[in-house]
Amino acid sequence: MAQTAKRHEAQQADAGCASHGTFCWNELMTRDVERAKKFYGETIGWTFSPMPMADGGTYWCAMVADKPIAGIFPIDKPEFDGVPESWMSYLAVDDVDKRVAKAVKAGAKLMKPIFDIPGVGRIAILKEPGGAGVGWMTPVSA
Repeated sequence: MAQTAKRHEAQQADAGCASHGTFCWNELMTRDVERAKKFYGETIGWTFSPMPMADGGTYWCAMVADKPIAGIFPIDKPEFDGVPESWMSYLAVDDVDKRVAKAVKAGAKLMKPIFDIPGVGRIAILKEPGGAGVGWMTPVSA
């Protein structure tokens, strides 16, 4: 996990992820991780690196030339019933806690409590007033 987190942090820095307001990560939420890995591996040429999650599951970093470029998040547990398979984009923000407070006042809904991923950043999953899901992240490099 530490190596993957360090690679993810380096990828964020390379992409200018610490810049407030820029997109810094994309993640596929899927019920069938193996199907997604097979599809993107065969069609795009991605390889995959596992990253253990706190709940015992595995998050997969999609790799291009040993550089993490996206993630695959399994949504195969009952808590994700009704969540469609989709790509989730993450915006870098300077202070996720302060920005989420502003977002909620502006009509957004926080979908789960703000959380930290060591070596990656502090993350919020929101539904903006129009209903679109978006992640906001204060990267560790910010």
